[in-house]
Amino acid sequence: MSTLTGTALLHEVAKRILAEYLRERGERDVIIGRSVLESAEAVDLTYSAGVGRSTSVKVKADAYFGTDPEKIARRDLPYYRAETSSCGFETMADTFTRQPGWVQRSVADELFYYFVAIGQPEEEVAALMDEPDRIFFSELDVERDDLRVLPMTALRAWFEVAGERFIPRPVLSEGRSAWYRIIPVAEVEKGVVGTRSIGRVFASLSPV
Repeated sequence: MSTLTGTALLHEVAKRILAEYLRERGERDVIIGRSVLESAEAVDLTYSAGVGRSTSVKVKADAYFGTDPEKIARRDLPYYRAETSSCGFETMADTFTRQPGWVQRSVADELFYYFVAIGQPEEEVAALMDEPDRIFFSELDVERDDLRVLPMTALRAWFEVAGERFIPRPVLSEGRSAWYRIIPVAEVEKGVVGTRSIGRVFASLSPV
């Protein structure tokens, strides 16, 4: 069973799902980055988009995508939170060190912002991470998901100008206190040139 918990576990689940999405889309040389989320600079995925051209991806998994009130109320379902129709962008990674958030520090070409609502307890999700793809993808209970792809350079440029319009909020993540700005999805899509709304991806995956 995976020893990861909380947002780190959700992050790894999202990386595995999105890597398979890229493979089934026909992208070549898909590689999942290191298994432990150590820094915002880490590239989560890479793939070849053409001859001699490699694209790097930062993955942001967001569990605030649930719609079932009973599941939302259950404390044993940490990856099924009430939908907010907003994106969370990290502006400060650590309030103690004052380290900037991943929006400023990431070296990736693209951001895969992945909304995903999983209707299983954390322990079951962790156990599935040790299973082969056939079992992982058939037994993971992804009730809803939605992928948006944002060019990181355009996101950073827009965020530097528009980010201050949105109230910062403290978030406790992996034992550190960070600060995020919560921005409506509609504002992000309107402001970040080149944003692509992919929609659901999990239901179409069929690894063997």
